[in-house]
Amino acid sequence: MEALGGSVLAALFQVLFDRMASSEVVDSVQGRRLTIALLKKLNSLMNSVNAVLDDAEEKQVSKPAVKMWLDELKDAVFEADDLFDEISYRALRARLESPSQNSIRQATHLFSSLNPLKRGMKWKLEDVLRRIEYLVKQKDALGLRHGIGENPSLQRLPSTSLVDESGVYGRDGDKRAIMGMLLSDYGSHNAVGVIPIVGMGGVGKTTLAQIVYNDNVVRERFDLMAWVCVSKEADVSEVTKDILEEVTGRKCFSTTLNQLQVMLKEKLNGKKFLLVLDDVWNDKYAHWDILLRPLKSGTEGSKVVVTTRHETVASVMGTVVAYHLRELSDDDCWCLFLKHVFEEGKSGRHIELELIGREMVRKCRGLPLAAKTLAGLLRAKTDVAEWERVLKSDMWDLSNEDILPALRLSYHYLPSHLKQCFAYCALFPKDYVFEKEELVLLWMAEDFLVLGKECKTMEEVGGEYFHDLVARSFFQRSSVYPSCFIMHDLVNDLAKFVAGEFWFRLEGDDSREIGKRTRHLSYTSVEHDVSKKLESFQGAQLLRTFLLVEWSQLDEDVMRGLLQKFSRLRVLSLCCYRGLSELPKSLSKLKHLRYMNLSGSSIRRLPATICKLYNLQTLILFECKELVVLPTNMGRLINLLHLDIRGTNLKNMPPQIGQLRKLLRLSDFVVGIQGDCSIKELGELQHLQEQLRICSLQNVTIPRDALQANLKGKKNIKKLKLEWDNGDGDFMSHMEVLEQLQPHRNIESLSIDGYGGSRFPAWVGDFYYSNMVSLKLTGCWQCSSLPPLGQLVSLEDLWITGFDQLVVVGPDVYGNCLTKKPPFASLKSLTFELMPKWQEWNDECGAAFPLLQELYIRECPALTGALPGHLPSLTTLKIEGCPQLVASLPRSPDILRLHLKDNNRLMRFVKPCSFGLYHLIIEGFNCIDSLLQDMEQMCGLTSSLQEIEIKNCCEVKIFPVEMFPELKTLRFSSCPRLQRLFPPEANNDYLKNLSSLEIMDCPGLGSFLNRRLPAPNLSRFMLLGCSNLASFPGEKLLPSTLTSLKIGDFQNLTSLDFTGLRHLTGLRELEICNCPKLRSLPDEGLPFSLSSLSVFLCPLLEHRCQPYTGEDWPKICHIPHIEISFFQISCQS
Repeated sequence: MEALGGSVLAALFQVLFDRMASSEVVDSVQGRRLTIALLKKLNSLMNSVNAVLDDAEEKQVSKPAVKMWLDELKDAVFEADDLFDEISYRALRARLESPSQNSIRQATHLFSSLNPLKRGMKWKLEDVLRRIEYLVKQKDALGLRHGIGENPSLQRLPSTSLVDESGVYGRDGDKRAIMGMLLSDYGSHNAVGVIPIVGMGGVGKTTLAQIVYNDNVVRERFDLMAWVCVSKEADVSEVTKDILEEVTGRKCFSTTLNQLQVMLKEKLNGKKFLLVLDDVWNDKYAHWDILLRPLKSGTEGSKVVVTTRHETVASVMGTVVAYHLRELSDDDCWCLFLKHVFEEGKSGRHIELELIGREMVRKCRGLPLAAKTLAGLLRAKTDVAEWERVLKSDMWDLSNEDILPALRLSYHYLPSHLKQCFAYCALFPKDYVFEKEELVLLWMAEDFLVLGKECKTMEEVGGEYFHDLVARSFFQRSSVYPSCFIMHDLVNDLAKFVAGEFWFRLEGDDSREIGKRTRHLSYTSVEHDVSKKLESFQGAQLLRTFLLVEWSQLDEDVMRGLLQKFSRLRVLSLCCYRGLSELPKSLSKLKHLRYMNLSGSSIRRLPATICKLYNLQTLILFECKELVVLPTNMGRLINLLHLDIRGTNLKNMPPQIGQLRKLLRLSDFVVGIQGDCSIKELGELQHLQEQLRICSLQNVTIPRDALQANLKGKKNIKKLKLEWDNGDGDFMSHMEVLEQLQPHRNIESLSIDGYGGSRFPAWVGDFYYSNMVSLKLTGCWQCSSLPPLGQLVSLEDLWITGFDQLVVVGPDVYGNCLTKKPPFASLKSLTFELMPKWQEWNDECGAAFPLLQELYIRECPALTGALPGHLPSLTTLKIEGCPQLVASLPRSPDILRLHLKDNNRLMRFVKPCSFGLYHLIIEGFNCIDSLLQDMEQMCGLTSSLQEIEIKNCCEVKIFPVEMFPELKTLRFSSCPRLQRLFPPEANNDYLKNLSSLEIMDCPGLGSFLNRRLPAPNLSRFMLLGCSNLASFPGEKLLPSTLTSLKIGDFQNLTSLDFTGLRHLTGLRELEICNCPKLRSLPDEGLPFSLSSLSVFLCPLLEHRCQPYTGEDWPKICHIPHIEISFFQISCQS
């Protein structure tokens, strides 16, 4: 079906072929017969080697001699690529530095005077030629041939439908979800419903399909059932034949696809069938369309379950949204490990191994195949030393052939261009969070991106590469930072394994020497002597990549020395290196450099010699707060594509920045005062895309200069920010300048800040901008009216703040919509803020805001009129700093979240109002009684509330919690007079739905700690700064259902009472903060169920909990995750 993945060297060869054929190299050797002959010979030799690369890639796993040959070849290709890149650089430099760049003859003469081929280049070429010629002679002796060899270690055993369900853990919820789709009509609008199960290799997709396939309920619902394991190379005929043989139970001898499909159609006709296609790789729609034809003869309700590690396969085949199978929890992974490592499936007789085993299982990060593989290695072995050896080993060092073949197979079948992109990620430490754009720019700098015949930019090609690796489950979206990605630990290990000796990740206490062949290096520093560790860099003078990661530090003198040695760098990242204040002038020697990232450094200025880095594509100066000026000759960096100067203190742009005509992304353009770089320079940058911020617009004194910036012609800019320094300049010119800065109609997000005109030009709010989804008008302090923003049919987010002169929001803002849609037809979030004179919101258009979900009104002290009466989609309302507001809540079926602040006593609930209030926040009220009474009387709002927060309500003494029977979460903070939460007569089931209780800085509540909390299902309890108790908790206080307990700011707490903890058999998390007198943990220890313990700002206790030396260490060493004094501690460290 899909071709096997190619050799990673094939991609390097293609780069070298392109380099040799470049105009710079061809022009440089023209007229030199000997050199031309050498190039032809090199080209011929490389073609000869290129033909056997796929076979060598296969055989290197089992034949060390082939791997050595490949590594030697890769090293030679790197040398050749560096050589031709230097020739290209010298040609480019000669052209740019010639007296007249318009005179080709002069440029050629200058280059001829430099003549790089007379200065050792020719000798280097001959040396590379000899190396490759020697390697070509060896290929026959190694048995390398054209085509693809066989690698038995990667031959996958076909799966079957049989499964031992006693060995399956943690998949009950997944099974229910898949069965729900199988047994329902969901996704069956095409007669055959196709349910894709997607996940990385080894996560358990096949196992899930097996347990569903064998469920009795499922088997009773289908007339026919078939299981087919789809091999990687199988074509449509083979798969059709396999399905037919499964359905009939007989061997099929038909050979044509037509015969097979006709027979299969007859067998399925009128039958309700279930077909499982396990481990599908082919994502070609045409193939699937052919395979599907005979399946359509089945009756309605027939289903196909497809397991795949490719998101693209799921999108091609699925009729429902793909089911993404996630990793197991550590507990379920531990149960699986026990099942396979001990004969009896229990660790009872091997307590000393349990701590090691649990740590080992955590390394598996929820991958069941990894847990089973480790268990297989250790099965029936009880030697502690052997277990510790496996624990400390890299998963891929244990056995090259047997460990996690499922993941190796995923890599094996990657195309060659993706193999090197994936291997590059070996530089990232485990748990490193990265962005797509960051990685694409790095790949681009390393020449990993291959431009095809389509008219695509390198960024677009890189984006496709990235999404392909995401679709194949090599990258996963971060659960903490949704716009970022991470790699599973074992995938990270795989990257390190396949990268080999050319990639090196120096971190922790790693004392290994960096090899001479190392081309890519990342460095994470530790607290030890940095300069001593960097002695190991001395041999790595061929580096192409140097990445400083995770806030690491370098000695500045060491850094200078390294930059002088690493003359072949293509990537230099000193991101977050705060000790860096200047760069050496020798930076100009980095003639190959494409990418430089100095983000977060203390750099004050860049040396003028940076302007000789003619290959530079990306320069990132994000958050370089000390940087105030850029070099004058930056216009010479003609290959610069990305310039990020966000967060700098630049006062103007360098002159002739318009010469950077290839520039695709410019984060900011700072308009200088008269005589500095003019805004007209923007007009030359015709290819700008994504986002642009233009600031200091008060310095534009000639409005027609703004017109020449040609923003209206920049169709690829999606986000635009226009900023004036508030209070400066001629305000009439503000209006004229903004008139000329009209963007292209493709703009999606617009921000105007500090604008000093009294009104907006006609283009702001024009329905012409049908793609605009976000608009922010800030600090427009002279404006007394708003533009007709209701005409923006796609607008979803509107922020209006700092309009000092605005008195009325009236009909003008709704506009005259020329479509049938109501004003603000798509708006979902609306914010008004810091408007001191705003008095009235005139809502004559009752049909406006049909989709508005969130409304925020902050610091509008003069607002007295009513809010819009009908907001049918409103779910969140926050009113803050509006003391004169006399209004009813808008009519809405479901205001789910209401936040009232600053004692808005005149806010009233009136009928008809929301029946779905879910989350209530009351902040800064002196008295909340009337508010709660309104809620109780009007429409029974209290009956639906599930989450309540009370903040900074100084006069509140009693909170009637009994009014809220469905309450699940209750938070109090800074309510100093609060004395009671529950009535004395409350029984144990008083708040049966409450699952989370947080109390912070409420010192009057101490007395309630003397009785049991009447919340039988409480799982989370936080208590901060509310008690002067010397001992905690009391025996009857906490319910046994608690899973998380956090206490802090107990200034007199000296001990923890074990009688109040021993019944907490489900407690998983314990945090103790700022208890300076707490001396020790209970003698009996802590609940064995704990998986996380954190101790901060408790000096006496922290001392006793130090690893191995602390007196309380034996009481906590069984806990997997321990954090003491903000430092993570491993029990195995």
